Amino acid sequence: MELLTTNNVWMMICTALVFFMHTGFAFLEVGLTRQKNTINILFKNIFIITVGLLLYCLVGFNLMYPGDFNGFIGFAGFGLDAEAALDLTYSEGYTYWTDFIFQGMFAATAATIVSGAVAERMKLGAFMIFTVIYVAFIYPIAGSWHWGGGFLSELGFYDFAGSTLVHSVGGWAALVGVSLLGARKGKFDKNGKSLVILGHNIPLATAGVLILWLGWFGFNGGSVLSADPALTSLVLVTTCLAAAAGGVASFILSNIMYKNFDLTMFLNGILGGLVGITAGADQMSPTDAILIGAIAGVLIVLAVAFIDSLKLDDPVGAIAVHLACGIWGTIAVGIFGELAGWEQFTTQVIGVASYAAICVVSSYLIFFTLKKTSGIRVSEKEELEGLDLHEHEMNAYADFRMNEH
Repeated sequence: MELLTTNNVWMMICTALVFFMHTGFAFLEVGLTRQKNTINILFKNIFIITVGLLLYCLVGFNLMYPGDFNGFIGFAGFGLDAEAALDLTYSEGYTYWTDFIFQGMFAATAATIVSGAVAERMKLGAFMIFTVIYVAFIYPIAGSWHWGGGFLSELGFYDFAGSTLVHSVGGWAALVGVSLLGARKGKFDKNGKSLVILGHNIPLATAGVLILWLGWFGFNGGSVLSADPALTSLVLVTTCLAAAAGGVASFILSNIMYKNFDLTMFLNGILGGLVGITAGADQMSPTDAILIGAIAGVLIVLAVAFIDSLKLDDPVGAIAVHLACGIWGTIAVGIFGELAGWEQFTTQVIGVASYAAICVVSSYLIFFTLKKTSGIRVSEKEELEGLDLHEHEMNAYADFRMNEH
């Protein structure tokens, strides 16, 4: 009983840290976009966590953990099981309630990734419909394939805390959404050259990244699913070292390529390192973690340039961070650490391809249907004047000049 209490308290602390990550996402997205769209971004982030938790309670949790099922899709029923909640033998590490709320925080993260990528030009109503469908059904069904004991789990696929199951699931949808939405006005010139659209509050974006880094202590640390002192401490060390290496590698390569010290690239490099280590944080040595993080940092710079070359507009770099580094981190499990080997590498690739298939197909169907019915992009006038004015009739910051007498 004492062990259960200790483990459960650690899991609840980690749940709080993952919840705090939503503050980091909000700050990062707001900081890297323009002032006129601040309310819109904050509204989406609050919508995701509130509606996401309710949907995960209603259907998501039991889709993701259906018990005995065919390995592809199963459903354990609507709502939460009060009887299971009273069963202290549910797990040696945590209670049923703690399991639900910890996993619920992860579910909301996938849609948050999409929010940043489609910022500043997507209709709020369309985004909310997408979020409801993706969080309620697609994320948990995909999650059941591995974490719910599905076919990928039986195959030997490994994703410790969600480089693929959370980050790539969001990243694939972000890529599809950006492709169907088109770029913001002014992002590319008439020759197709990418132009910089500056974020309005870089200090806020920096705070967001540091909050996300802090939250990752819970994201990865809680994924141990107990307070095991050896494993939790190793996970926190590998997580931090990968983040540091990702940031350093990213700003160095960015400086070599563009002859400047780009803070936003530095920040996204940190996030890339965190995403990259998430799949195998419990399997890696400190040296492995540094290498994985450094390669993720390099990937960030190259992926951002590649995405620009495709004329895709991702205001916050979500596709580079969560998709490119999520894929890398998942494959890295087969290259580094305790599971390294050709067989594991092949299994990891199969897993990446499986999640690409379900996420690309499902998100395309959702976005394309919305595009052909209600539409997914705001008018040119609304985009020019800002979504805050047209979607919310509010300003994020008071104009004190209007109060002068």
